[in-house]
Amino acid sequence: MSELLKEISENLQIGKAKIVAELVGRALSEGIPPQKILDDGLLAGMGIIGAKFKANEVFVPEVLVAARAMNKGTEILKPALAAEGISAKGKAVIGTVKGDLHDIGKNLVKMMMEGRGIEMVDLGVDVPPERFLEAAKEHGASIVCCSALLTTTMGEIKNVVELIKSSDIAGKVKVMIGGAPITRAYCDQIGADSYSPDAASAAEAAEALIS
Repeated sequence: MSELLKEISENLQIGKAKIVAELVGRALSEGIPPQKILDDGLLAGMGIIGAKFKANEVFVPEVLVAARAMNKGTEILKPALAAEGISAKGKAVIGTVKGDLHDIGKNLVKMMMEGRGIEMVDLGVDVPPERFLEAAKEHGASIVCCSALLTTTMGEIKNVVELIKSSDIAGKVKVMIGGAPITRAYCDQIGADSYSPDAASAAEAAEALIS
């Protein structure tokens, strides 16, 4: 792997957004293929952060600054990727369910998934079931990710699952769920497709569902 791509990965891991953007620009001007810059530079760096986060070697603040650096690098890279006709691996819709205003967990999952090359449509917080369904249809998403942080709002996840399973996109869209009160047993009980205990596992599961 070229020194430059290694430098991109290393600077991304410590959250040096400005340097990452500059290095991505330099890599493009040196003729390194955009897909290679994405895979071996940006995604490689984010992958290392994801693994460290899972192992409790880094924490939320470090992930957030790395993700910001990743986004800055991706902004520079996007036009070049588009010019080569390279699109994201897949698309997912994410949101915190109706009645719930927590977003740190959701934001982490979103960043980890983007770090695996999945395009994310973020619906924000307090999202009613109908909005998840509309967004999945509108954006042609293959995954809907629902987050709930309260025992009082986790019932809304069941409403999302039921609405999607009874819609015309049933079977085409997988529903992933997560959040503090959510368990694998609850996932099975309501018929959701995937449950993850943390953001890094959620990103792995999403990649597996898409492929």
